[in-house]
Amino acid sequence: MTIKSYFARTVEEAMAAARAELGPDAMLVNSRKSAVEARHLGEYEVVFATNLPTGEDAALAPAAAPAFPVADRLSAEVAELKKELEGMRRVITRSAFAPPHWSGATPSAPEAYAALAAAEIDAELARDIVQRAEARLSQARSSASRGAQRLEGSGFERLLAEEFEARFSVEPVVGAGEATPRIAALVGPAGSGKTTTLVKLAVNYGLAARRPVLLLSMDTYRVGAAEQLRSYAAILGVGFQLLETVTALAQTIEENRGKELILIDTPGLGFGDMDESAALAQLLSGRADIDTHLVLPASMKSADLARVVDAFQSFRPNRLLFTKLDETTSFGPMVNEAVRTGRPISFFTAGQRIPEDLEAATRARLTEMVLAPSLGRARPAA
Repeated sequence: MTIKSYFARTVEEAMAAARAELGPDAMLVNSRKSAVEARHLGEYEVVFATNLPTGEDAALAPAAAPAFPVADRLSAEVAELKKELEGMRRVITRSAFAPPHWSGATPSAPEAYAALAAAEIDAELARDIVQRAEARLSQARSSASRGAQRLEGSGFERLLAEEFEARFSVEPVVGAGEATPRIAALVGPAGSGKTTTLVKLAVNYGLAARRPVLLLSMDTYRVGAAEQLRSYAAILGVGFQLLETVTALAQTIEENRGKELILIDTPGLGFGDMDESAALAQLLSGRADIDTHLVLPASMKSADLARVVDAFQSFRPNRLLFTKLDETTSFGPMVNEAVRTGRPISFFTAGQRIPEDLEAATRARLTEMVLAPSLGRARPAA
């Protein structure tokens, strides 16, 4: 068997040349655009095979063997193309996202900035994180002390992670300090997942620790909301009360000091509902023994998230709790709000399963979510 390539301006011209030389019995094996190094021969390449074995010879001939050189060549070309595309991606990344000036301590700085920008980290915050990581690396390289050499050996990615994690805090706790009972209230916009999150907290931080639990609902706005929580309480075997006034809430808390964990569900509030909730906001913000978590969908855009957080300022929430992580791939807005408000992040939820889809917030987990996807590698071990 003979395999030969023909190059021409079009596929039809290349096929015509092959037929003219090899005859009508020649078989078309492949057609494609010419490789870069062969582009001067013609825009397209066609591969023809001739002198095919027939009859008894066909049974003895290694029919598949001639295909291997073609397949090998194709694999090599695909690998080379992937390499070129990766190089182009890096160049585009650097030019599209990199700030005007970097210290030059590491060529990874533009890519790191791009990873933060792709996760929707605030541009100024991203720039500061990368520049400080670069500065630390540069300082380590210029110092001869043993400690600095160890710092340099940890690498730019670790320094980047450390600078990133230094910007926010996490406090995956329920309750204010060592106060007894532990009391936590969940506030937030409608549809943020407060009720199911409350139940997850009741199971993980109440029943799992064998603490007597009481669920209280102030949600008289939404049809069926209280009944949903009442049903959960019945399934879990814990106490439940529906309260209609702030006075009743304060009185119920006092009457149940024997409980170890009291969780308060509140109505989902829109921007136009804040005036009606002023009394509830005053109670929750004025009591140091109530730990208020602002429940926010992680899928919100950064600007919308900031607007909601500001709207709930009257409640003076102690922590931020983010839900619906399974509905987004951009986790930067969570970090932006934690940095902007100075409030710690308490928990994450990523689904409706109770109690599995509740995760205590950690710096390492958030670093992994923000940096690992775009940098294409796992977070360095701390």
